[in-house]
Amino acid sequence: MNTKSIVIAGVGGQGSLLASKLLGKVLLNENYDVKVSEVHGMSQRGGSVITYVRYGDRVYSPVVQSGEADFLISFERIEAGRYAHLLKKDGILITNTQQIAPMPVITGAVQYPENILDELKAKGIQIESIHALALAEQAGSAKAVNIVLMGQLAKHFHIAYDKWISALEQTVKPQFIALNKKAFQLGYES
Repeated sequence: MNTKSIVIAGVGGQGSLLASKLLGKVLLNENYDVKVSEVHGMSQRGGSVITYVRYGDRVYSPVVQSGEADFLISFERIEAGRYAHLLKKDGILITNTQQIAPMPVITGAVQYPENILDELKAKGIQIESIHALALAEQAGSAKAVNIVLMGQLAKHFHIAYDKWISALEQTVKPQFIALNKKAFQLGYES
């Protein structure tokens, strides 16, 4: 199999590291060679964070170059716009509809760009928007947005649902397994 690439982009504190660990675990369990990058960005300060996950028969680097990503998972709409250039021509953007204002917006220096997703659609990017925050809250915690988005992503893989749940159980702390299973299910069923 050729190498496949997934980019996870979010804001510090949204759980992109856990999402990449879950994805890496399920792919390792399926006997793929997997490389997961370290988190880049100001994760401690609410800044932009990006993680790369690459898998296949043999993977030599975790880094995803412009135009190589099969999937871009965006935890926030500005991050979708910031990293859309990484998608392949036929790549898929899965994005949370949530808006998290960056510092320039908070200080009033710029306005939040309202039409990001429309602009990306106009460029021919295939977009799956999901109100992941509402689904995470329905599951029991706003912090489960990452797992909701992983549930949405899982629909694009030929990996059985129960194998995703098994990887989730191996990745999440025991006291949060039930909540995260519900969040994953809601994302998968959305």
